[in-house]
Amino acid sequence: MDKCNTPLPLAGGAGGGPVADAPANPADSPSPNPSRKREGDRTEGDEPAVTLDAFLDSQTNATAVRLEAGDDARALLPYLDRIALVEVSFPTFRDGRGYSAARVLREAGYTGELRAQGDVLVDQMPLMKRCGFDSFAPQAEIDPATLEAALTRYENVYQKAADGRVPVWALRHG
Repeated sequence: MDKCNTPLPLAGGAGGGPVADAPANPADSPSPNPSRKREGDRTEGDEPAVTLDAFLDSQTNATAVRLEAGDDARALLPYLDRIALVEVSFPTFRDGRGYSAARVLREAGYTGELRAQGDVLVDQMPLMKRCGFDSFAPQAEIDPATLEAALTRYENVYQKAADGRVPVWALRHG
C-alpha cells in the first residue's frame, strides 16, 4: 500500500496529545477508546501547543503551535523550520478555514505534523488528508475500520493537492 492510502493516526486530546495508531485488536488498547490516547498521556518530546499569538509574542522557541479558526497561517511561514507540530482547530464541521491553513503551510514547504483538532468528521478526513493533514484529534470517537474505509474508498483523484497524489487525467494522458 502506498503512502497516500495508509490510514492516518488519530491523535490525543486538545493541547497536542501524542499521535497514536489504533491497535489492530481493541483489547490491546489501555484506553477505553482504542482510536485515541487518554487525556494527559504524553510521550518524550511531546509538548502542548501554544496559540499563534503566544508564539509570535513571546514563545518563539515553542515547537508546537495551535491555529484557531481565523488565524492567518502565513504568520508561521518564517518559522516553519523549527515547528514540529501545527494543530489546526475546527470549532465546527462547517468551518473550512482550516483546510486553507493546511494547504498554505504544505505549499510553503512545511514537513512537520499537521493535526486537525475539534469537530472533525470521518467523511471529512480524506479531504483533510488531501490538503496536507497527517493526524487527527476528533472530539467524537471514530471507529478505526470506518476511518480505513473512508481513506481507501477512492483509488484515484481528479486534482493535484498537497498530498502529492497523481490525478487520474495525468495517469491517462501522461
